Amino acid sequence: MASFIELGGMRYRLCEERATSIAIPLIFDGPQPNHFGVPNATATVVAGEGFVGDTRRGGSCNVATLQLTPHCNGTHTESIAHIVHQSVPVGELALPLLQSCLLLSVEPVDLGRSDEEYWPNPQPADRVVTRRALLEALDAVEFPEQLGDCSALVIRTLPNELEKRQRVYDDDRPPVFLTTDAMALVSEYFDHLLVDFPSVDKMYDEGQLSNHRLFWAIARGSAQLDEDAQQRRTITEMVYVPESLQDGHYALNLQVPAFQTDAAPSRPVLVPVEQA
Repeated sequence: MASFIELGGMRYRLCEERATSIAIPLIFDGPQPNHFGVPNATATVVAGEGFVGDTRRGGSCNVATLQLTPHCNGTHTESIAHIVHQSVPVGELALPLLQSCLLLSVEPVDLGRSDEEYWPNPQPADRVVTRRALLEALDAVEFPEQLGDCSALVIRTLPNELEKRQRVYDDDRPPVFLTTDAMALVSEYFDHLLVDFPSVDKMYDEGQLSNHRLFWAIARGSAQLDEDAQQRRTITEMVYVPESLQDGHYALNLQVPAFQTDAAPSRPVLVPVEQA
């Protein structure tokens, strides 16, 4: 049975047969992405008092203890609780089963070669996603004239190497991030942002997280919710979008476990749509 969705006053069929996860598969104790030098994600077999949770070692079943840092070990989704004192668990957000979404590909540039800004600690050689690049990509998919009700944005950076799925980001290979101008544009139109790099902010930003604060409408230097805070919004980082998915319009199913934390491993799924 075909499923349909209405977007921007137009009816689309959901191409569920081509739905694609853009989560990076997390290989415990194997090659995996890493940010900020945290320990790799690990899986440890539960054993003791005559029990071993490994069928290959004679156990009756497989049972493991998983250890990971969601913010740094792979695809994860954050709530506003990432930057405030109050508890807003990411696993309790009222995420729709399906929401309208745009996928855009952009090529980062050196901050010093753009006319845009970032705060704090901007350096000319910083690699950034700019407002200009996003606007050019938006124009190519005719936004917002036809797709003005999109609630989510996925940013794919170019080149789109497969190695992103196990890239280690450190001082020698710092990740790209958004300019302040780019984040201002995103926060004007979208409630859910997904990116294929580890953070929307610079890796060493003096702890300011200025882009996170701009997106969630939290004042610089504040860690308090107020009436202007955008509590329903999410940021998903370290996705990987395969080359088979073209820029344009999708339905997004953002799967987040019921964790009572500010961030959790997640599985975003993009569902292609076609005009009915």
